Amino acid sequence: MYEAFPALLADDGQDGFAHPDVPHAVRLALIGGFLPRRCGIATFTTDVHAALKASAPDMTIDVYAMSPPAAEAEFDGTICNTITEGDPAAFLAAAARIEASGADVIWLQHEFGLFGGPAGDMILPLLDHVAAPLIVTLHTVLAKPDPDQMRVMTRLIARASKLVVMSDLSRNLLISVYGADAKQIALIPHGVPDRPFGRSAEFKPRFGFAGRKVILTFGLLSKGKGIEAMIRALPQIVRRHPGILYCVAGATHPNLVAHEGEAYRHSLQALAREHGVDGHIRWIDSFLDTDELLDLIEAADIFVTPYIGAQQSTSGTLSYAMALGKAIVSTPYAHASELLADDHGRLVPFGDSDAMASAISLLLDDPERLHSLQQRVYSRGRDMVWPRFAEHTINLIEATRLKPRSEPLAKRIGISGFVRMCDNTGILQHSIHGIPDRRHGYCVDDNARALMLMHRLDKPMLRQCGHLTNVFASFVQHAWNRDTGEFRNFMGFGRNWLEDIGSEDSCGRTIWAIGITARHAHDQMMRRWARELFLETAPSALGFQSPRAIAFAMLGSASLLASEADHALPNAILRQGADRLTALHDAIARPGWNWFEDVLAYDNCRLPEALLRAGVHLGDDGMIACGLETLSWLMDLQTAPQGHFRPVGSDSFGQRFARPKVFDQQAVEIWAAIDAAAAAWEVTRDPNWLTHARRAYDWFDGGNDRCVKVGDPHSGTSRDGINPRGLNLNEGAESVLSYQHAHYSLQALMAKAGVHHP
Repeated sequence: MYEAFPALLADDGQDGFAHPDVPHAVRLALIGGFLPRRCGIATFTTDVHAALKASAPDMTIDVYAMSPPAAEAEFDGTICNTITEGDPAAFLAAAARIEASGADVIWLQHEFGLFGGPAGDMILPLLDHVAAPLIVTLHTVLAKPDPDQMRVMTRLIARASKLVVMSDLSRNLLISVYGADAKQIALIPHGVPDRPFGRSAEFKPRFGFAGRKVILTFGLLSKGKGIEAMIRALPQIVRRHPGILYCVAGATHPNLVAHEGEAYRHSLQALAREHGVDGHIRWIDSFLDTDELLDLIEAADIFVTPYIGAQQSTSGTLSYAMALGKAIVSTPYAHASELLADDHGRLVPFGDSDAMASAISLLLDDPERLHSLQQRVYSRGRDMVWPRFAEHTINLIEATRLKPRSEPLAKRIGISGFVRMCDNTGILQHSIHGIPDRRHGYCVDDNARALMLMHRLDKPMLRQCGHLTNVFASFVQHAWNRDTGEFRNFMGFGRNWLEDIGSEDSCGRTIWAIGITARHAHDQMMRRWARELFLETAPSALGFQSPRAIAFAMLGSASLLASEADHALPNAILRQGADRLTALHDAIARPGWNWFEDVLAYDNCRLPEALLRAGVHLGDDGMIACGLETLSWLMDLQTAPQGHFRPVGSDSFGQRFARPKVFDQQAVEIWAAIDAAAAAWEVTRDPNWLTHARRAYDWFDGGNDRCVKVGDPHSGTSRDGINPRGLNLNEGAESVLSYQHAHYSLQALMAKAGVHHP
């Protein structure tokens, strides 16, 4: 007996302040740098991992760490999966691991220079091939992005369920420059360590600073950090405070070393000698681990960030200095302006060495003022400590995580949403939300689908919309262009045809609808009309090249042959079409790619369904075997690791021999999957095909990659599909008709199989 696809449920658990509510089953894929890599993102990601494990010990965190080539062995394999920079296959392999892991949420630490490719675009294929909701922490948000940066940001924003920033400026830029939705953005300050206040004297001897006031700048040394301005300010400070020491800590940035070696560091040291302050500067040329860095900051009295870039989105070391209660003097870049507001630091103009010297000297002149500022800064930093950061983050993960749902199959669905799309010309193509959009007019594709639907409705439904049967039939009739021997497809709202010949696929779909009508129309007159129109129009199918057009025409022919088994024309279409499909399969299929084309597109299931229908009618076991094998391969591809149905995303269309991308998902694939599964069950009586069919239908009821209800049983309408952020809220004709057909197809299959459902 067939069992419905089970709901995937997780029990809720709760704990105290540093342990916010988190279901124990949460699995997080954390992508970024990671120690021992030497960069700020690696340190941040490592700290995030530690904070989450401390606050939510039941959470499973899979780290995917960016690794330079040949450096994978340096990472702790018990914690990290590595992604080799510059290797496209490594990103796709990581996507496959994330998918197989069943990750509930993916959290990406984003910096343009981290992943490789123009503006770091090598991360994008990974994101295209994973389904879980995505949180992106944007460590840099530029006011004036170049074209590549804008392209990457646009893709990230479209893919992300949530965007995390650490400053109000970044939030405002996301909205004003990049068009992000304000509701999509979460502001979570940079996490910081929680250490006691006022231990400077205790830590100074560890670094040889005993008895001296210390100014500190820390970070990977690179141009743009403004160290030159601070060196030029130092002579004035030394004159008033001869014992002062300026500590410049941090290794030279690896990218700078690769380009010019240590030339930049040497130029700074030469500048210090030129100004006679080289004896007042301590250079710590090494990458400090987090504990060493924190000890060094504790030893300092004043922390200086003399950056020259106004758009610096975040500075982890600035946040650390605040958390440890250091007086801060900084240029007014974005992050500093926000953190130091309300007298929590001193801001000086960019590149103004005199102002910098004055601000630092005034603090050193007045120990009480210095101590008071340090206390205020330390108090503000309490809101940023890692347990607080973890609390905010875990709440965001839980809000972003999907809550799987499963609902019983409705015995009946309404028809009002379908009727709303129709007028006395036909069914309109598109809608804006649920309002028909007349700008796009009509097409024979949708009117052919609508004509097929009318033959599935019972008398109560037909009392509401039966008059539309003739409307759709008339549209199909009028679409036939006798001058060209083909169907037209697109018609404007003013009933003007927009083309003389439609696509092969639209012609094939119309022949399919006519064949269905010739057999299944409620009215004998309608069946006669359809049979005559089939005989006039279907010969065009013998020249089709498109595999889907061929399959559609085969399905129409198979329908007609069910009542007229010896009719020559549909037999010829069926035989020739089946031979074409099997020849395509023989030419294209290879290990790992059991298909008719080197790409996947829309309505894929129609191809094996057509072969199955042909094999049954023609008594050809080879056709049946090919249909079953290709459908099995496709259904496996369309089953998510969690077990629900995942139709081939439209973002995948046209990519040769490539595993499909996850989004965007469209309703037409559900109807096709159910019909194909029905054809396979009729041949094999294998109950697994019933499971496939029901799983496909559950996509409408929330059994999908966003756990959203796509179909509305009350009105019988459907949203236009699922994108990374949830529903496409429009209700176009294709989607509405696919939902209706899927319902009746599944209902018919279950009745044949003797399966009773709620």
